[in-house]
This record gives sequence, C-alpha cells and structure tokens, in this order.
Amino acid sequence: MGWDGIEIVKLAANGIEFEISTLGEGDRLALCLHGFPELAYSWRFQMPLLAKLGYRVWAPNLRGYGGTTSPPAVEAYKPTTLVADVLALIEAAGARETVLIGHDWGAILAWMIALDHPDRISRLVILNVPHPARFDAEFWRTGQFLRSWYMLFFQLPGLPEFVLGRAGAKAIGNAFRNGTKHLEHFTDADMAVYEQNALRPGGLTAMLNWYRALFRYRPKRSQYPIIETPTLMIWGDADFALDIRTALGTEIHIRDLTFRRLEGISHWAQQEAPEEVNALLEAWLTGAPVPEFGEIRVPGH
Repeated sequence: MGWDGIEIVKLAANGIEFEISTLGEGDRLALCLHGFPELAYSWRFQMPLLAKLGYRVWAPNLRGYGGTTSPPAVEAYKPTTLVADVLALIEAAGARETVLIGHDWGAILAWMIALDHPDRISRLVILNVPHPARFDAEFWRTGQFLRSWYMLFFQLPGLPEFVLGRAGAKAIGNAFRNGTKHLEHFTDADMAVYEQNALRPGGLTAMLNWYRALFRYRPKRSQYPIIETPTLMIWGDADFALDIRTALGTEIHIRDLTFRRLEGISHWAQQEAPEEVNALLEAWLTGAPVPEFGEIRVPGH
C-alpha cells in the first residue's frame, strides 16, 4: 500500500483552487475528506482499495491545506463555506453516486452534508468523530471538554502557530506518533509530508482558522433530522481527543448504521490500522458481512 500511481490535479470550485489526489475512474465517486493536521496523503492506504472496487477516488487537500488556496482571514473558513466547498467538489465530479468518507474535520463536514444535503450523497463513512448531537449531549457529562482543551488554545492569536511551528513543526509529527501503537505506518518520511505542509508560509494560520471560525460562526441547530443515508462508522477506541462515549447511542440518529470499534487504535484510524479499516470498507461497500474487530465497551465500565 502506498502513494504510487496517484495523480495530482487542480480544480476550481467555490471560488478557490483545489489540489486533488485522484485514482481510478468511472461514474461512482469516493470523496475522501481529511482532518487536522492532515492532508489528502492521509488516505494513501484507502485510495488503491477504493479504486479497485470501481470508484473514481478524489482526496482533496481542503481549503487552507497543501496546494489548495489558503485564505488568511478567519471568516474564509466558516463552516457553511467549508460545506459549500465539498458540495462544489461533488458537483464538479458529476458522478451518478457519491460515497462520502470523512475523518476528523472531514468527518464534521460529512456529518453536516448528511444532515442538510442528503440528496448529494449515496453512502457515508465516518472515522472517529461523533454525530454532532451526541457530541453536544456528552460534552460536559463525560469530561470530553477536558479532551477538547486544544480547541480553546487554538483561539489565541499567534501563540499556537509558534508552538506548532517551532523546531521544524516537530509538534505536528508528534501529534501522529504520540499514542499510536503501529508506528510502522508513521515513518519519518510520512511525518515530513505533514510537517512541511504546516511550514508553508501562512499554512498553520490557515489550518488553525478552521477552529477559530467554528467558535465564531458555528451554525445553530435546534433539531437533527434522522439520517437516512446508509452509514459506516469506524472508531479507534484509544482516541486521545474524543471519548468513545460520544459515539455510543449514534443509532438513534441514523436509520441504517453499521458501527465498528477498533480496539487500541488511536484517533488516526485509517493510517494506524489500514488493514482493518480497508477490510471494513470493502465488506460494507460490497454488501459482504462486515468484520467485527472487538466488542463495543465503554472504558471504565
């Protein structure tokens, strides 16, 4: 598994230019959305599988990342703008069906599209981010707010950029290495990809502006419609940033949910456990029985 054979293309959508890693062809799109502080590169293990299954795979560097346009202003990263970016990419692809796959921030956008634009996607895959209703319900109850301290730190001007960018952005690489059991999937060469992305002029500010805009422009929602889109949810239960209890109970919000837990796997599930994640994806997308890698347990209970 690797990055060989990936083609990089540029595409204008929603008023900016996207840098997109592509593989495969056809009229079924698999759109893979990365998180912070990642890139399209975080899907390097899944793209060959998805192409083999007959999908045209697009993994864009999202707004503010890599070679994609990186506006400096916080307001350029409003959640509604980020969702519009994804919708514009789906429109530009012109596929007859779209499987939307999201991790971390990419999963937040994927949830929003499944809630508000369900007609634009045919299937949904979420990795290690809870349904927003579950996150809100558990935020204070589970101590999740203690795990989310970094989001408050990121609101400060300048200091987060300094801390994350010093020593060649070593903290970015360490974010992946720390707490990861399978370090063989996080080589120095892999980490250099992410560190160099953070060291772009204005790069860290662009990436952090996602968090700053979320605090300033978070959409207010009084209710959450039931998601009718078939959904696969994969959760590494050694996630340092998100308590698994924020994911439990998701079934009340989704008509057709398949939930699978990866025991001892960190927040970076698709990179740390690519064999398991790919096995789940392949089975679920082809209608085969979806493997069980562990019982769903609440830590401490």
